[in-house]
Amino acid sequence: MSRESRMALGTGPALPAGGADIDPPGPAMGARFAAECVSPQALVDEIKVRARVRLSRVRRESLAGSATLRDHLHQAAREVGFAGWEQARRVLGALAAPGDDMGSFWHVPRSGILLHIWFSEYAQALSVLAQQADGFLLPYRRQCFIVQAPFIEALGLNPADPAWVVTGRDLVAAYGTPAWRVLAWQRLHAPAGAF
Repeated sequence: MSRESRMALGTGPALPAGGADIDPPGPAMGARFAAECVSPQALVDEIKVRARVRLSRVRRESLAGSATLRDHLHQAAREVGFAGWEQARRVLGALAAPGDDMGSFWHVPRSGILLHIWFSEYAQALSVLAQQADGFLLPYRRQCFIVQAPFIEALGLNPADPAWVVTGRDLVAAYGTPAWRVLAWQRLHAPAGAF
């Protein structure tokens, strides 16, 4: 298990290699934010670590079955909202293109009581977001939706995190940016019930 994963298990959503040195929260982030944030590879590696931990546990406990590392990669990816390992690798690795299926990584199951405004086209969502000062625009598969702060909290994230300001509260447009990656890292370390 990686040092980052051990830290995350023991203390919450620790940031990898230098990520903890990000400027303290405030209305504007410092220059170090971009230089010392979570890399796309760190996000992908987190899924790999989870799969390897599972495989090791299965082998250590001599559980029956012929599950391979590949099987555990798919399972770990599905648990955080992706169809499988390849989709998780592309999306978390910042390799997805506009219009690609982004999975349900930024969605909370059983969130029917929380307000969602769904859009099939990003341009429509962006115009509505411009009218909602307290809205957050999130991707879902090939669509997007706008939510409010309680939904962000249900994701296991802080709606007042300075990374939201940097993204403009738009994770579709901010895809792959340093601020997006910091939020994705926090999302990966959200409580299990948030997925």
